[in-house]
Amino acid sequence: LHAITAANNLLSALIDNHIFQGNELDIQTVTWKRAMDMNDRSLRDIETPIRKDGFVITAASEVMAILALSRDLEDLKERINRVLIGYNSKEEPIFVKDLGGADAMALLLKQAIHPNLVQTVDGVPTFVHAGPFANIAHGCNSIVATKLALKLGDYAITEAGFGADLGMEKFLDLKMPYLNKQVDTVVIVATIRALKSHGHAADYNVKDMEALKKGVPLLEKHLTNVKNFGLPYVIALNHFYNDDQEEVGFLMNWAELNHHPIALARGFAEGGKGMVDLAHKVVELAELKSEFKPVYDKTDLPKVKIEKIAKNIYGASEVVFSKKALKQLETYEQLGWNLPVCMAKTPLSLTGDPKIKGLPTDFTLTIQEIRPSLGAGFLVALTKGIMVMPGLNKTPRALEMVIDSEGNLIQ
Repeated sequence: LHAITAANNLLSALIDNHIFQGNELDIQTVTWKRAMDMNDRSLRDIETPIRKDGFVITAASEVMAILALSRDLEDLKERINRVLIGYNSKEEPIFVKDLGGADAMALLLKQAIHPNLVQTVDGVPTFVHAGPFANIAHGCNSIVATKLALKLGDYAITEAGFGADLGMEKFLDLKMPYLNKQVDTVVIVATIRALKSHGHAADYNVKDMEALKKGVPLLEKHLTNVKNFGLPYVIALNHFYNDDQEEVGFLMNWAELNHHPIALARGFAEGGKGMVDLAHKVVELAELKSEFKPVYDKTDLPKVKIEKIAKNIYGASEVVFSKKALKQLETYEQLGWNLPVCMAKTPLSLTGDPKIKGLPTDFTLTIQEIRPSLGAGFLVALTKGIMVMPGLNKTPRALEMVIDSEGNLIQ
């Protein structure tokens, strides 16, 4: 994260220095934002002696996405050179390749491009690499780590953040094309607590069969999304020690009656032993032949891609674009930037409103802005209200932390 933040802000410094030193490129509008790995709403919009600016959280920066999607150091440099930094007085785009500095940025990232090898408590080798958020970025670990896992293991399991509406869709539409490998099967992780929460339970820690039943349609929507991509799937019911057995039994029976593969995952309490049933089901499903069906065609215009995701994946009945977003789409079409789309949307709801739970119907999704991430290779569509620099909540965890004399966190 430090290397990504440093590379991002090096580019900001180079842009400002170029303007200060005479502005030979005639930079009039700067679209590039600074980055910081800290929630701080005060940094969303700032003004420096040079220009108006702002920050995004590092996980949502284009440098993070570029690092995660690059094959190697040369690909990293090529992607950095394609980054849009702004426009001149003729409204022509200006890129890093025009300004320079790609090699210096890559130098800061030369160690960060290598995955971190760790192991689980059971000794299973695991790569941890890159961290783009799945709500405001593409939500997947790196191409390098995934390809390395595919080469070294018989089976490679990787995570895509949040649900099938965000991380999975982005993995399949934005990351998978660079892997040259189709996903064999999808594991949908569900919990009794989450389903009860989406069933409007007053307290999801308390037994509430009615709320659980009301939350099940949301799970079914996620399963439908997987099926619409043409891929096999299995539900991993992530078991909590205090889950009510009747509620667990209900969901297991529901899945069986509706022909949804499911396994009770007790990995937290039992380690690998508690995941054997799930592992067997994944192996069986991975052997099945499947034919991937993308949610949109590559030739679709970005506006159409956004509408297809919103209607087919989220279930929106209508998509509304702000005047700003429509103008941006028109500009990008004229420039030939017909790229895949990365949606920036709340993970707490299928809608753009985090307060709307369960499986909503007949809702409108509003797109407020479209930002080009040309180095990453996609356009970011920001839904109304989404923030790429989050703020702290009313009671930040930082206010409750206590350390001992050795610097260990004890509370």
